[in-house]
Amino acid sequence: MSDASCDIGLIGLAVMGQNLVLNMNDHGFKVAVFNRTVSKVDDFLADEAKGTQIVGAHSIEELVRLLKRPRRVMLMVKAGDTVDQMIDHVLPHLEAGDIIIDGGNSLFTDSNRRTKALAEKGILFIGTGVSGGEEGARFGPSIMPGGNPAAWPHVKDIFQAIAAKVDDGTPCCDWVGEDGAGHYVKMVHNGIEYGDIQLICEAYDLLKRGLGFTPDELHDIFAEWNKGELDSFLIEITAEIFAKKDEDGKPLIDKILDTAGQKGTGKWTAISALDLGQPVTLIGEAVFARCLSALKDERIEASKVLTGPSGVAAPSDRDAFIEDVRRALYCSKIISYAQGYMLLREAGKENHWNLNMGGIALMWRGGCIIRSRFLGKIKEAYDKNHALDNLLLDNFFFGVLNQYQASWRKALVHAIELGIPTPAFTTALAFYDGYRTERLPANLLQAQRDFFGAHTYERIDQPRGKFFHTNWTGRGGRVSSTTYNA
Repeated sequence: MSDASCDIGLIGLAVMGQNLVLNMNDHGFKVAVFNRTVSKVDDFLADEAKGTQIVGAHSIEELVRLLKRPRRVMLMVKAGDTVDQMIDHVLPHLEAGDIIIDGGNSLFTDSNRRTKALAEKGILFIGTGVSGGEEGARFGPSIMPGGNPAAWPHVKDIFQAIAAKVDDGTPCCDWVGEDGAGHYVKMVHNGIEYGDIQLICEAYDLLKRGLGFTPDELHDIFAEWNKGELDSFLIEITAEIFAKKDEDGKPLIDKILDTAGQKGTGKWTAISALDLGQPVTLIGEAVFARCLSALKDERIEASKVLTGPSGVAAPSDRDAFIEDVRRALYCSKIISYAQGYMLLREAGKENHWNLNMGGIALMWRGGCIIRSRFLGKIKEAYDKNHALDNLLLDNFFFGVLNQYQASWRKALVHAIELGIPTPAFTTALAFYDGYRTERLPANLLQAQRDFFGAHTYERIDQPRGKFFHTNWTGRGGRVSSTTYNA
């Protein structure tokens, strides 16, 4: 019988799994590994894991025998049915108090279900988001664990050791909450990532088509931006992308087809926002922008018959326009994160998760794809006021928006005049203008709903929660429809 000397077992040796295992090994943890295609275990041990204390297993039964109690088994497999199938394979070899960890991009409702179902069998479940891509997994990702709280003390040391660290050494990993809370926070992270990427693409398009900047010039602009308020992983890699040359010496960016892919987490975020009635408009537009990009053949045909503005001069002051675009990007980013945090707050209430908003910003501060200087400001805002209703009500954020909004508007006026689509910039400004407006035209909307469907309305001269119905034509009855909230 094998010696139960391993601290944790990991199933799934794709790139993320391999890199997490090597990361754990670097930090002194002994890891047992298994893969459904068993030859991959031997290949890994002979190559990437050569010279380490990583132990290979050729069956799940052997993997479990190698583990210290309580046994910790981490799954790095494709989200969905594959996770359930793997759990079913592992379960017969475990005993009460053992821990199963799902480190994939699972839908949070699946993690809700798995936490409860496994608890009934005496097994502790953790559903954890892991962000940072291949490099993050290898050298320090952002880790967002949720699930059964009783499991956390048994994995805390491993997770916090391998996680990214911020400047003072604090790990970008802490307990998020019960059931699917960890995977929900990871989902919102990915939705915000969709928004950040789309905003950067719109800034690129405005500078490229608005002023005709070359990739080399764009490299210089983005590298400069990365030294200031926009300092972030995504701005940094964007600058590097613009500098990359193809084999013929020409910019690689100009040779990449403009159709975007997606794995679904941005879509899940938008769907959850609709379910919870939260106006997370920017992430929604970012998802739809990818869908529009996928209609490449139709766009080619449309470009032949649909006209845009002609004879419009490019902005005359290049430096001023660059700064307007930079400020538009920063303001829109603030809106996107404010919307993401609105969603987190509402999901926390709905699911009875006690989410630490400042702690989430700290987890995202390093290791993950959206890591940036900006997240430190979010952490500060929630440190000042744990009950902050909205990031836009924090004096740092409303101070920036008040100062920069004129530039933001100028950039969008230029975009409209030039016929350059900026869906994320535009929806961010529309949300800002809606959120700061004391009286919106929804009074007319309510009148219309009451007119055609007797859906009732509230009055400004009566207490909230008191509903009225009007017989608008004199022909209708006095009966009103059931009141509901959308």
